[in-house]
Amino acid sequence: VVATMIFYGLKIITPAFFLVTICVICAIVSLAIGSSWSTMGTIGVAGMGIGLSMGIPAGMIAGAVISGAYFGDKMSPLSDTTNLAAGLTGTDLFVHIKHMFYTTIPGILIALGVYAFLGNRYKSSNIDQEGINQTISMLDQSFVISPWLLLVPLAVIVLVALKVPAIPALLVGILLGFLSQILIQGGNVADAVGALQSGYVIDTGNAMVDELFNRGGLDSMMYTVSMTIVAMTFGGILEYSGMLQSIMSQILKFAKSAGSLIASTIVACFATNATCSEQYISIVVPARMFSKSYTKMGLHSKNLSRALEDGGTLTSVFVPWNTCGVFILATLGVGVAEY
Repeated sequence: VVATMIFYGLKIITPAFFLVTICVICAIVSLAIGSSWSTMGTIGVAGMGIGLSMGIPAGMIAGAVISGAYFGDKMSPLSDTTNLAAGLTGTDLFVHIKHMFYTTIPGILIALGVYAFLGNRYKSSNIDQEGINQTISMLDQSFVISPWLLLVPLAVIVLVALKVPAIPALLVGILLGFLSQILIQGGNVADAVGALQSGYVIDTGNAMVDELFNRGGLDSMMYTVSMTIVAMTFGGILEYSGMLQSIMSQILKFAKSAGSLIASTIVACFATNATCSEQYISIVVPARMFSKSYTKMGLHSKNLSRALEDGGTLTSVFVPWNTCGVFILATLGVGVAEY
């Protein structure tokens, strides 16, 4: 399925507009399904393959993928972090989303402008077209390429957009991928089960293609899973021992006005991301710690919910040891410092 997405992507997308295009596509998909991780794990992986084949640096591609995925996640009523921020602060979900327009829309427009500027140096004349053609040829030789395979990721997107819970929707995607490997790619059940557990293995002789496709499976995600477990455990210890309360109280001393209170909230969210290594904790703990201060200053709860997303959801990808940074490294193969 990924091979098909890359194959047609290389034929359709113009290198000069690739960064803008992949950012917008990821934004639309993430907005529809409410999950940045799912978007990065599907469209993002395909985007990395297309961009690398065009000679665009991995850091730039990952940056564009992450920008689009997190924009859509943040603005989607289906997103878990969006619902979490709104729910913890007692803010109506759509009031919360509407209020985020003030920071999120300018952010994505600036990002798209930068991607357009960066992409301008990768016009077709500067691209190794022969290398792209070799990649297309290698994909065509190694896989069965068919537009019908695009129905697999489309099915997942449609199911989640129709508010089917994430786990059943993803299970449908897994089952369709499983059947595609057996019925379309000519594999057997043992190969498909092996790919689910330990990842897909192929040796084409093309280093870029091999690096892109020799990955996946439950085994490759165990490091991310263990990081999540450790981060949640460590965050619980910090919260219930009073350590986080002590840190937050020190940050609150700088909150003398509405502006400084919002700034302090964002700093606290980032500090939680850095110390607890978990995105959800960076929303939950500051929400508890700062809610009374917003009430005292007569600020609407939507200001707190927006600050939680700006400081918690978005900064999680900037911390290498945060579960989001670890997930992106495992999925896109690009480290925090690079993107």
